[in-house]
Amino acid sequence: MDSPTAASKYRAPALEKGLDIIELLADRPDGLTQTEIARALNRSVGEIFRMVTCLVDRGFICLQRPNDRYVLTLKMFELSHRHPPLRRILAHAIPVLHQVAHATNQSCHLTVVEGGRGVVIAQADGPGEMGFGVRPGSVMDLTRSASGHVLLAFQTPEDRRRILSPVGKGGAEIDADAKTLKELERVRGQGYEEMDSTRLKGIHDISFPVFDHRKSAVAAITIPYIERLDVSGGMSTAEVRMILGKAVAALSITLGGTVDSTHA
Repeated sequence: MDSPTAASKYRAPALEKGLDIIELLADRPDGLTQTEIARALNRSVGEIFRMVTCLVDRGFICLQRPNDRYVLTLKMFELSHRHPPLRRILAHAIPVLHQVAHATNQSCHLTVVEGGRGVVIAQADGPGEMGFGVRPGSVMDLTRSASGHVLLAFQTPEDRRRILSPVGKGGAEIDADAKTLKELERVRGQGYEEMDSTRLKGIHDISFPVFDHRKSAVAAITIPYIERLDVSGGMSTAEVRMILGKAVAALSITLGGTVDSTHA
């Protein structure tokens, strides 16, 4: 028999059930009935009944009538914005997002690392009737996106391995493969990432890191650049990159971060 690990010795089954329900409903915007929740988690209705009741009482989920489907409330969103470091970043970053969007006629978004993935926590639309934007709450693969490359490139090797091996996933620490590490080294050298989107054709992503005092990336601001045909004298990628780079460098300084003058 395998010796128990620290993780297995200190498990909290009731808490795990509640977290399983929250994570499940996060992927089901239309909600699920109690029976559907039990089936999806491979548990009996009796096992989850008290968990569901508790989550309703605490305001994390609610029951929608008349279909009796449980959905997430906005409480998780509210709690995340009460977290002081995140709240501080948002307070300073949101005006910058709007300034950049207005100056470039492009949308832009703010991404942070959460659970081994990039999560968009704020976004600003470019002016005009049409454009492309990434919704807050969207998640992305850190190794396949411009935001992810920036967030991984400006980390210590130890922090990068920790990010790629989030707690609870099990197994030994991992790192990016050799090809990705080479890409991250390039990003680190030039101070930003610029690449075609790996998810949508015609989108060219430009992303810069928001630094903390250790010169580690705590966030990334990204413009999914599109060629605007409805705006005369549209900016080139080089012009957009310059505006974004200066804005993000100023934001880093505001947040107490250290900025390399060669990349500012």
